[in-house]
Amino acid sequence: MKYIVMLCLFLASFSCKEKTKKEEQSSKSILLERFAYQSKSTPIISVHRGGKSIAYYPENCLETIMFINDSIPAVYEIDIAKTKDNVLVLMHDNTLNRTSTGEGDITNYTYNELLQYNLEDDFGNETTFKIPLFKDVLLWAKTNNVILTIDIKKSVAVDQVVAMVEEVGAEDVSVIITYDMKQASAAYKASPNLLLSVSARNEEELDWLLHSEIPTENMIAFTGTRLSSEAFYKKLHDLGMTCMLGTLGNLDKQAEAKGDTLYQKWVDLGIDVIATDRPFAAAASLNIKK
Repeated sequence: MKYIVMLCLFLASFSCKEKTKKEEQSSKSILLERFAYQSKSTPIISVHRGGKSIAYYPENCLETIMFINDSIPAVYEIDIAKTKDNVLVLMHDNTLNRTSTGEGDITNYTYNELLQYNLEDDFGNETTFKIPLFKDVLLWAKTNNVILTIDIKKSVAVDQVVAMVEEVGAEDVSVIITYDMKQASAAYKASPNLLLSVSARNEEELDWLLHSEIPTENMIAFTGTRLSSEAFYKKLHDLGMTCMLGTLGNLDKQAEAKGDTLYQKWVDLGIDVIATDRPFAAAASLNIKK
């Protein structure tokens, strides 16, 4: 009888361990598989700050994301800041001055106090749109299956952002952006089941990543805002990592001046994701349609 009881306890323990293992596996974001490198896959447009330089549509604004999303398939990079009362909102700058009718540091205002201000577009036009709650943007993205790449400002703890992602069950539409190994390690510890955008601009940064505790399946390689060699992109691909290029800024200006066919040239070089301030032009050039 004693041995039967011990056998039952062993089997129960084994069953629990197997169940826990399966639960851990199933909780991984589907983006880990979706963003694993695949040859000849359709290029992806990543919209910088949720959309810039669009008249009457401000950056880091839910209405802007919805407007762009009606026209082209894309992922959206957004910036997360924190208010005086510890509420997470979308805002790139530390101050309200450039992108809203308000003034001063965002940390001096509660969220309810921010509602008295309207967002402005890049041309200074006032809109009726408000600074959005991060939670509301997550919920919209989850409902509409739209991927967000989440840039966390220095004043915000990555744990707080991850907790919000998990609270609304938005793991399958959320990518955490990091800029160095310290940030990448902290983000991985806080969110081992999420996809991370990691800085891999050169061989040194790649070596750091490969010798870290972070599995390559958890990484999408941000290769910077300058072009690298075709051999470097191939090396990343051989590791199963998708390559993102930030064309925002100088490279976007090159394409605007010399022709949007440059976007296809960069894809042919080995770029899988174009992070741009010109999403409509890039999508048209690459023939990416809804």
